[in-house]
This record gives sequence, C-alpha cells and structure tokens, in this order.
Amino acid sequence: MLLAGVDESGRGPLAGPVVAAAVILPSQFNHQLDDSKKIPEDKRIILCEHIISQALAVGISFVSPQIIDQLNIRRATLIAMRNAIEMLEVEPEYIMVDGVDTIPGVQIPQEAVIRGDSKILSISAASIIAKVTRDNFMKSIHPFFAQYEFSSHKGYATKHHYALLKRFGACAFHRISFKGVA
Repeated sequence: MLLAGVDESGRGPLAGPVVAAAVILPSQFNHQLDDSKKIPEDKRIILCEHIISQALAVGISFVSPQIIDQLNIRRATLIAMRNAIEMLEVEPEYIMVDGVDTIPGVQIPQEAVIRGDSKILSISAASIIAKVTRDNFMKSIHPFFAQYEFSSHKGYATKHHYALLKRFGACAFHRISFKGVA
C-alpha cells in the first residue's frame, strides 16, 4: 500500500509561511526518524537529503502569512497539507496526517494521528522535510529583512524577536493577526 505521511512546520511562529510536506517512502527505507523538533538541526538537514533522495514522492506547499491572517492558522495549515498531497507525483492509497484533523477536500482515505510525527515513519519524514524547508526559507529572506534576524529565530516567538518587533514594527512576512505582532 502506498502510504503518504503529512505534517507541517510553522504553526506557531510570528513570521513566515506555514509549510506542509507529504511523503511516500519506499518499503525498504531504513533510517531512524523522529519528530523534527527532537532532532538537532545539523542532523535534520542530513536526514532531509536522505529522505528526498529515497522517497517515492515528496510534495511541499507554502501558505503565506497574508493567507494565514485572512483564514487563521488552522485553516491555512489544512490548505498547505492538501496542496502538498496534490503535489505528489505518485498518488497514495492512504494518508496519515499528524495531529487531530484530517484534510478537507481530499478523496483518498486518511486518518489523523496525534503525535504521529513520533510514531509513523512517513509522518516523521514529512515533519523533517517541512521543518528544513521552512527554516531554509526563513534564512533566505534574512538578507532582505536583516533587522529581524530571521536566520537565528526563524520567525518563532522568542523574547528577542518580540524586542525586534517592538523596535522595528512588523514587515510583510509577519503574521499581523498573531498576538504581539500588530
């Protein structure tokens, strides 16, 4: 059975997109994976490369801060997840989604798995790809918005990020609807 694991990165940050990934792994995939938040950044990057090189299919989707502000983070995340599935070059027979929500508008059988990124290999793979992709995006915009130091905190709600927001105000990559941003 072709199983796709789906997860996201970036629900909580004050800035940047939410990124979702869908991954179909081959049955012989044998790397030890876990929730991306439990893996050091350098190891995550290496694992991401291994996953992408060995996966049967990978879909990645971004939803912008402006859409997050319009819809809310939950709905924006579900859109990113649906788009990631639609970007897969191989259609899965079953989908396992990290969290409590299944993905609206997807006709493939699916189930939500709480803490699935620590339990299901393909969800762990999706978690790692989404996190590395989002972190790389935040590093890529850093030179254009250097005063916010996105390459260090990646848009997350750190004390330092709040101090920078207070000093410089929000930029186009901030989520205006999030508490402490506007």
